[in-house]
Amino acid sequence: MFNNNHLSSLGDTSKMRIAVVGSGYVGLVAAACFAEIGHQVFCIDNDGAKVAALQRGETIIHEEFLPELIARHKGERLQFTTSLSEGLNGASIVFIAVGTPPCANGEADVSVLDSVCSEIARSVDGFKLVVVKSTVPVGTNKRIARVLQRYGAHPSCFRVASNPEFLREGTAVADFLYPDRIVLGCNCRRSSELLTRAYKPLLDGGYAASSSAIPAPDNAQIPARVVLTSSASAELIKHACNAFLAMKISFVNAIANICEANGADVEEVVEGMGSDQRIGSRFLKPGIGFGGSCFPKDLKALRAVAHESGYDFRLLAEVMQINEDQRANFVRKVRQALWTLKGKQLGVLGLAFKGGTDDVRESPAIAVIHRLLKEGCRVSAYDPAATARARAEFPEGAEITFTKSAYAAATDADALLVLTEWEEFAALDLQRLRAPMKQPILLDGRNLFSPQQMEKAGFTYYSVGRPEVIPELEPRDSSREAA
Repeated sequence: MFNNNHLSSLGDTSKMRIAVVGSGYVGLVAAACFAEIGHQVFCIDNDGAKVAALQRGETIIHEEFLPELIARHKGERLQFTTSLSEGLNGASIVFIAVGTPPCANGEADVSVLDSVCSEIARSVDGFKLVVVKSTVPVGTNKRIARVLQRYGAHPSCFRVASNPEFLREGTAVADFLYPDRIVLGCNCRRSSELLTRAYKPLLDGGYAASSSAIPAPDNAQIPARVVLTSSASAELIKHACNAFLAMKISFVNAIANICEANGADVEEVVEGMGSDQRIGSRFLKPGIGFGGSCFPKDLKALRAVAHESGYDFRLLAEVMQINEDQRANFVRKVRQALWTLKGKQLGVLGLAFKGGTDDVRESPAIAVIHRLLKEGCRVSAYDPAATARARAEFPEGAEITFTKSAYAAATDADALLVLTEWEEFAALDLQRLRAPMKQPILLDGRNLFSPQQMEKAGFTYYSVGRPEVIPELEPRDSSREAA
């Protein structure tokens, strides 16, 4: 492939005209961030209501720093439109960031991607570099090239490249502007040079040095590292990364189950494992499992790709099964703590699949609540950002109410469940939280609290992979009983 020698000799660093197709988590963040680093960006979506909201300056998704970027650039560097031809007019790079949800057999549904590419072919007004940011099966770039030609784009008028995203919901803007690596999957020098130019303010440290830059996270790699690969390798890198991270989560959850059965503390085990530089501590966080729009979908898609390639990737099936079992294990733990679940009032903290986002897709919290409702519980739930989206996950008449505070969710609860790791939950006044509960029982599905602080606060406390905390009962006043 290519070496990095040409990166320092690109010369022209003036702003580019960029089109981003799709205004979901990836597309909207990418559009806003490309505008932030100096480019003229058109974000295109066929959802008129969504585009109208964005034109009014509404953020539509919960992401730190995203409202500031939209307010800063809307109407100037950042435009929103439903017209593909308008958005593509004069653009040198077209980033495609549309959904690729799983089909029934686990394969990625690329029908929207196919439709977008056919429209792009009909709207080509000059050379375009078509870049896929969507998570797609390996080999997709080749198929896109065929679709573009099939619908009338001459081979000399386009190139296709892969630029997978590695954004974490809740920190997506910072992840984009201060990435640990930028993967550019290109099969020709022209493509790699155009993409490198688009990212140049991140690759030379220019953006980070600007006075108006979004604050850099701790330990940010500045300047960002670029990884140049073939398009096929880039496509596979994304799926491989997500599958490996999901495997780490399932592995530590399996270890946590062994810890519980033998009186060990999973946090101590993780400290010992994570100190090994070959392993590292990131994603060795026990809990009720992973969720969201990426890990579950990408595991299924990668397994489907492997099957199509003649390989039975059985490891991925076990990763998914452990994740599903972890939710059932937590519900079993709630049942054991209360003896029976039928008729119990449960307070729930957290609905989003992780803290810092309002996304409830494949949320472990939602899955656990559904299991509890089937057992005859009543649920009172609170989430700082995801309540509106979570309402749609439950049928009308379900025994669930949504509160406006964590303390309200705890009122009259037989037990309180922590299902999402929001930072504000860790800062709650534990005495105030305990006071309105029927019983001071807290089951922590995210290991947000320490056993020591919960014992001090007087809670009966259950977590994942750590010994339970059962405070001693206060002695009875015998004189009062005699009276």
